[in-house]
Amino acid sequence: MISLQHCRFILNKHYTLQIDTLNISKGSHTAVVGANGSGKSALAAVLAGEGYLEEGQFEVSGNIGWVSVEQQKRLIEQERQKDDADILDVIPTPTLTKEVILAETDLSKGQSLFARLCDIFRLTPLLSRPFLALSTGETRKVLIAKTLLAFPDIVVLDEPWDGLDTEATQGLQTLLEQYSRDITIILVLNRLSELPAYVQKILYLENGSISWQSSGSNIGEGEKAHLDQLLRMSHVNLFLPAKDEDKHSPELKSRDLPLVILNDGQVKYGDNVIFRGLDWQVNPGQHWQIIGPNGSGKTCLLTMLTGDNPHCYTNDLQIFGYQRGSGESIWDIKQHIGYVSNALHMQYRVNCSLHHVILSGFYDSIGLYEQPTARQKQLAREWLTLIALERYRDTPFQQLSFGDQRLALIARAMVKHPALLILDEPCNGLDELNRLKVLALISLLAREGNTTLLYVNHHQEDVIEGIEQVLDMQKFHL
Repeated sequence: MISLQHCRFILNKHYTLQIDTLNISKGSHTAVVGANGSGKSALAAVLAGEGYLEEGQFEVSGNIGWVSVEQQKRLIEQERQKDDADILDVIPTPTLTKEVILAETDLSKGQSLFARLCDIFRLTPLLSRPFLALSTGETRKVLIAKTLLAFPDIVVLDEPWDGLDTEATQGLQTLLEQYSRDITIILVLNRLSELPAYVQKILYLENGSISWQSSGSNIGEGEKAHLDQLLRMSHVNLFLPAKDEDKHSPELKSRDLPLVILNDGQVKYGDNVIFRGLDWQVNPGQHWQIIGPNGSGKTCLLTMLTGDNPHCYTNDLQIFGYQRGSGESIWDIKQHIGYVSNALHMQYRVNCSLHHVILSGFYDSIGLYEQPTARQKQLAREWLTLIALERYRDTPFQQLSFGDQRLALIARAMVKHPALLILDEPCNGLDELNRLKVLALISLLAREGNTTLLYVNHHQEDVIEGIEQVLDMQKFHL
């Protein structure tokens, strides 16, 4: 069904993929694992028809469905372009979620699966809503449903559970196990704990090629020992680069004031209430985990704090002592915040160098438009060394792997040691080693005492030390 013999693929001028031999037969199931930047997502893209085959023989029989962050970005961008039609004096009609899901589906064949996916992903209330009004996790569900409803012979799933809540993750795992009898599944995974029992082959990638292959769903003892050693070393002797003291650091109005006060908070779009009746106060040094299923308003709440959601002006909301809507500048708010999220990752489309991405964290910008100081340049290099990406310092951001991009955006959020660090599913796309390293670094920053954390996460194992407060958005999602 899939055969690669002595293949060399060019994905961009900085990255090639070399596959000597790979055969995947019909009905077999394969997992692709490896470190960030090893070529996992590149291999998935190649199998889905992306990239340029420079040499070798590549054969695929059957229709391929592909789920990835890149596909999710493309789907959103397509709908945004439709929405921007007003520049041509055309009144745009928003595409409804149901139309996006069923665009390539014969419902006479797919009615049963459609009903099943609506149940697993709780899609029914979303079907009549504009697709662009959905949360990041909800758009992920739509892409998965759309892909499976095209009834591919082969489905390539690149980190399919990233961004999904626990219930949706469990439902999709069960569905794939049942459908594994009828289709060929290729999974790209960063978490070995998510390896399904039905997987028959594991490919471990390093430096753009397959380092070793293992039959069955168990990694060989030698390879497992190597991975375990890396995991144990991941947060040994970690340190945080210093804060930029050369730059005039903006001071909070008062370190005794609450960072956030929200009174009777609510967000709704038309008749659709995201949350209501939320009274919430965040005090300095009081770290919070924000939980709830996809669509319960977690990201919506956080973007109100960053000033990226207009509902910050329709609510009784104070941030750092500023009453929102009282004439304060958005930069008065952003200068005290570090932020990373799936949405920010998708929006960071400026193709500046990796070094400039880190530096942009000092200026709260997407791209670098200021002249950084020598001290800031040095601190940015220290962060690159810490996350093991110094060798890519001058590489354009868009030419890095998704996981390496994510590491850079996390460093960007932390580089100024902000008063408020907002982490909306920060570990999506990270391999085991980098995930543990990032969690340890965030814990270090929290222990410094000058940064307060707001943390959204769907994986119970991704624990950040020091978080004791929990806000359950499901209680306010009526």
